[in-house]
Amino acid sequence: MKVFVTGGTGFIGEKLIRHLLNKGFEVNALYRSEKKKNQLGLVQVNWIQGDITDESCLNRGMEGCDAVFHVAAYAVAWEEHPGDFRKYNVQGTVNVMNAALNNKIKKVVFTSTAGIFGPSFHGTINEKSVSPIPHFTGYERSKAEAEYVIINEYIKKKGLNVVIVNPTRVFGPGALNQSNSTTLMIKKYIEGKWHFLPGDGRAIGNYAFIDDVVEGHLQALEKGRTGENYILGGENISYQKFFDIVSQVSNKKYRLIPIPVTLMLGVAYCFVGLNKIYSRFLPPITPAHVSKFSYNWETSCNKAINELGYKITPFEQAVKKTVLYFKQI
Repeated sequence: MKVFVTGGTGFIGEKLIRHLLNKGFEVNALYRSEKKKNQLGLVQVNWIQGDITDESCLNRGMEGCDAVFHVAAYAVAWEEHPGDFRKYNVQGTVNVMNAALNNKIKKVVFTSTAGIFGPSFHGTINEKSVSPIPHFTGYERSKAEAEYVIINEYIKKKGLNVVIVNPTRVFGPGALNQSNSTTLMIKKYIEGKWHFLPGDGRAIGNYAFIDDVVEGHLQALEKGRTGENYILGGENISYQKFFDIVSQVSNKKYRLIPIPVTLMLGVAYCFVGLNKIYSRFLPPITPAHVSKFSYNWETSCNKAINELGYKITPFEQAVKKTVLYFKQI
């Protein structure tokens, strides 16, 4: 089977490509950075340079393919130029869907985010949850809009076969950047460079191991139903438990200082102010991101487990694999 992957040099995209190759797939993949592509050493891949704003390179990449994994996304804390979230995450997705129609692609797996379902105000989040409050970030808003367009314009009106996967907070071995911020936080703690506990440490998040998420993408291709969402997550744990397990696994123990959300908001607003003065300074965290720390994000993966055969790696085991990776790089 021949597949096309967007975002081939990203955190999830790279792991997905390696998994596909191991399974015997023929892979075409989109990339922007020559340096990142060369660092991966994936010579078996037919690489296409360009990005999802250019339909011509998307059409080249999909030529002769059976399926598409649309993983590419603009996933940053602060958009460099106003409108970038919509440009890449909405219009870019429209371009991918158009190219899929043009090339008679049999199935598209679209990577969204579990953040679109909102915090767990009224019980555990699942695929039927509707966010009780407006989305926090431009990233979440753009992903929610992209899903709306896919379902209403491309599935219902044009008959395109698209399945949507919604990862939670993904972590594990891989490039250490904004897209892999949870892993970066684990590494900084082990190195004694992280001493902050968001709020009182009791807020719950859902943490998904990268290998599970990648396998979930393939399961969605094989078994996912058209127009359905599947949350790809892991265990629900508090920040305090998160760091307790990291400490236990790494045999490193550092004092964590609880930081009130109001103080964190103040710092985030300072970052935004700096951006207004120095436009090249991109805030590493924004007030919208800080606000999320006040809420629980308890999430269920039962639908993916029951329909796709999705499996969750226990958090402690996933952290052990991540810590081992740190020792090898």
